[in-house]
Order: sequence, then structure tokens, then C-alpha cells
Amino acid sequence: MRAPSLHHVTQGSVHLGWDNSIPPALEVESGAEMELEVRDASGGQLHRHSDASAVAELDFARVNPVTGPVFVKGARPGEVLAIDILELRPRDWGWTAIIPGFGLLADEFPDPWLRISEVDASADRVRFGAGVSLPYDPFPGTIGVAPQEPGHHSIVPPRKWGGNMDIRHLRAGSRLFLPIGVEGALLSVGDTHAAMGDGEVCGTAVESSMDITLRLTVRKDLRIRTPQYFVPH
Repeated sequence: MRAPSLHHVTQGSVHLGWDNSIPPALEVESGAEMELEVRDASGGQLHRHSDASAVAELDFARVNPVTGPVFVKGARPGEVLAIDILELRPRDWGWTAIIPGFGLLADEFPDPWLRISEVDASADRVRFGAGVSLPYDPFPGTIGVAPQEPGHHSIVPPRKWGGNMDIRHLRAGSRLFLPIGVEGALLSVGDTHAAMGDGEVCGTAVESSMDITLRLTVRKDLRIRTPQYFVPH
């Protein structure tokens, strides 16, 4: 476990859409490390003792909150923000749901369903239930910077500035590169997962609140048009 971060952003600093006019929750120098508290994808609407009825009552206006934004001093439009993912620390449980009308199999599974899993980071396992144990492999499903375009933009689709990309390879040790659209970059992160396959076929992974530690570095020597990432061997 890493030592406590110099900078900290609580889950009270969340927003529900990309907007470059949102005031930053934190300002840091390039190269700074910080810990951000991330809410689960339901925004706290589902709990350890929830059942399928709570899934049917989800308010989609409150889903996929992201923590931030973080203003990085010296970051300019056209430059690149390098994001080193250093550590993810989950709560001890997570949830997976089938949400009516949502996901690739919505026509085949029309009824709400919910599974509460035990997340045991020390054992590197997610106990999914019914004798099924999954590898614990945490990552942030949503990570991005503010778009250059003004106004409110949905969290849901990925875009050139990052966002809800659901790339399970962005685990601890990986580095993500994002093009910067506005001064300060304004990075936010959310939708942390304890485990996921190659995509969210039912619309959800093992969703779990987490604390995530990142290092943010402005790269003035790079130019990219879309997100890129590096996964060490």
C-alpha cells in the first residue's frame, strides 16, 4: 500500500457530465500525485443489502458520477496529459446488475437482476456467488479531461478526451495519454470496477467504489488526437 497522497479529493466533489466551466476541486503542479475517492456507477443508489427492486428504480440522471475535476498547472490545449495509475483500493463489496432496457442482451433478459459480490483485494479475488470466484482486477471505467466544446456533455459515451472508455487494461502500472482540450486539462475519474471481461455485455461489470491514486504529468513534447495507453509487460 502506498503512503497517504499529498493531495486528496473526496467523493463530495463529483459531477454528472463533462463541462469545462465546472470549477476545479483541486489544483496541482505537473507531476503531482493525488488520491481521489470514487463513487460506484450507481452513484450510491445501490447498497450491500439492495435487491433487484432497487435496480428497477435506478435514476439514470444520477449514474456514472465522476470525481474532480483536477486542474493541472501549465497544461495547455493541444498538449498531452499523461496519467499514471498507481493504486486502486476498493470497498469490500461490489454489484453487477441487469437493468431493464439496457445492455446488449436487453431483449433476452427483460427483468431486473442484481448480484452483490464480496471483493477481497488481499486475496486478489471477487467472490461472485454460487461458487463462482473471479480474479480481482480493478480499473477505472471512466477517466477523462474536460472537452474543448462548451456546455454540458453526457458522461456515457467515450470521446477524444477520454470518458467512459471501460478499458480493463488501465490497471495499476498503466499509463494513459489524453489530448488536452482546455487550460488545466480538468481531469475527472469514476466508474471503478473490481472485475470485468472484454466489455460490459449486460451493461455493468463488478461495480465498486474505490480510492484511486494517480500521477498527472503534462507532456509538452507529445501531440495526439485520441486517447492512447501504455501497459508494461
